Amino acid sequence: MPLRICILQADDLHPDLESQYHSFGQMFERLLAQQALPVRCEVYNVVAQQYPDDSSQYDAFLVTGSKADSFAMDAWIVRLREYLQQRYQQGDVLLGVCFGHQILALVLGGLTERASQGWGVGVHCYQVLNAPVAGLDVPQQLQLLISHRDQVTRLPEQAVRIASSEFCPNAAYVVGEQVLCFQGHPEFTHDFSRALLNLRRSIYSPEFYAQCLASLEQQHDGRVVAGWMAEFVAQARRNKLRQTRSGLCQQSGDCASP
Repeated sequence: MPLRICILQADDLHPDLESQYHSFGQMFERLLAQQALPVRCEVYNVVAQQYPDDSSQYDAFLVTGSKADSFAMDAWIVRLREYLQQRYQQGDVLLGVCFGHQILALVLGGLTERASQGWGVGVHCYQVLNAPVAGLDVPQQLQLLISHRDQVTRLPEQAVRIASSEFCPNAAYVVGEQVLCFQGHPEFTHDFSRALLNLRRSIYSPEFYAQCLASLEQQHDGRVVAGWMAEFVAQARRNKLRQTRSGLCQQSGDCASP
């Protein structure tokens, strides 16, 4: 049975990019379709206040990136924070990328704000500190495509940092078997990042633009991160199923003796 992931799309693409790249939701659908574990996604545009009627049908909820600030008070952002708080309290598995990484940190008691480091754009390298899933082999370094100027400046108390750099200390974190978040964009491609960089060229200095453009010659590990996300969700589903079966077994009295 495929993993069922609800994608909470937190932004629309710029019209100049939409015809070729469609949406953030579709980017994640394409990325997750490349994983060994089968995944079925459904996309809801939370900017338009679209949410699933039945949350119980999903194994996880994934919050995408956005040009918006996760700490803003726009009505749709306030509602999204409330919805994520509800999902967390219900024990649902939550995944976050960029804006999603930041808003989940806020919901769980951390701090997100405009970073004093300024914009991060291009390919960025992080040190991997911990495995996101128990027993998973991980590389010492991770490279991801990025585009952000907000950062998680204080992790939630219960979070464990799993990737870091001098520029972005809290680049990825995990909360038990329930929350997994990344500042970088596993769903981005080099072509999309280049198009986005050129679209925003006027807000960058010539030196910064050239540096970011040159970084796009490096590889990125988006598929690696997507694999971690899929395995994280799969493991949580397996554990939940075991707990359910154990509970039913105890209720019926049919448990086998150890």
